[in-house]
Amino acid sequence: MTTINEVARLAGVTPATVSNVLRKRGRVGEQTRQRVLDAIDTLGYRPHLAARALAEGRGPTLALMVSSIANPFYPEFALAVERAARESGHFVIICNTNDDPAMGRAYLEQIAGTLSEGVLVMNANLDFADLAATEARGAPVVLCMWERPEAPPRLPCVAVDFALAGQLAASHLIALGHRKIGAIVGSKASGIHTPRHEGFVAAMREAGLEIDASTVIHAPDTIEGGYTAARSLLEQHRGLTAIFATNDLPALGAMHAAADVGLHVPRDLSVIGITDIHLARESRPALTTVAIPTAEAAQLAVTLLRKLVVKGSRVPDGEPEICETSAPRLVVRASTAPPPARRRPVKRNMTT
Repeated sequence: MTTINEVARLAGVTPATVSNVLRKRGRVGEQTRQRVLDAIDTLGYRPHLAARALAEGRGPTLALMVSSIANPFYPEFALAVERAARESGHFVIICNTNDDPAMGRAYLEQIAGTLSEGVLVMNANLDFADLAATEARGAPVVLCMWERPEAPPRLPCVAVDFALAGQLAASHLIALGHRKIGAIVGSKASGIHTPRHEGFVAAMREAGLEIDASTVIHAPDTIEGGYTAARSLLEQHRGLTAIFATNDLPALGAMHAAADVGLHVPRDLSVIGITDIHLARESRPALTTVAIPTAEAAQLAVTLLRKLVVKGSRVPDGEPEICETSAPRLVVRASTAPPPARRRPVKRNMTT
């Protein structure tokens, strides 16, 4: 592998001059700069990014921490972040924590401020104290897709109005004529999906509809979690005509459960989710959902992080900056329809 010293010898300059040309720093004459570039091209030299990062204390990279790369939303978000970062000449390191705070802390200690200039955090189950400590060490931290714009955290963030997303989902079902609606919440009772469910509840109450607590199930934010929750709802509440899920994966699981108990979506049961991942468009029937501005959130997060890097991690007045995306929007597809005027008797095999 070609080294910077070999480039310097071929160009007849010092390694420091080669470094200045690569970083576009210092005063290097045009003829000298061209000799260096020609030597780089001749030898096929590529900078060792990790070595440069260790030498300079930080690298031309940004770290993106996610809770589970197995969730298809996170690769989609990571791709949007990568595109936005590339515009500023940065690479992206994906750090998958598997919802393990210890693993998240290890990433923060080893990468933040050394191999990366800053950290984007996307639902990585990290303690605020750990994130604040990372910021204090000189590595800016930006929280992506904060779910409560009305209650910003103690760190810079990009916020999405997920309560509005829940309202839009409920309003769509209500407008179709549904009154018996089950809910699958893809987090614990006090988890990150709480604002989505709160928005759903607000729209139901505004329409004069009461919610039976037994028609709300908190489940893992997965297809399997949605499937199990939907089977329980459909078994215990035969009169349900619709299911709202706080994310697309549980919604897809609910559609699978409906099929397994002999219900047709949407003739017998309407299903709606939130996010609009690619699987939502590719499922059959295609899933009605509330789309979140994923690409916009990624762009705002990268822009905010880069601004904090330039400013030196902390906002001068000490107040964390918050950027809010445009509003979520309803995307109507084939999984929702008006409820049947009279439900036909359907043979339900609850043991399938």
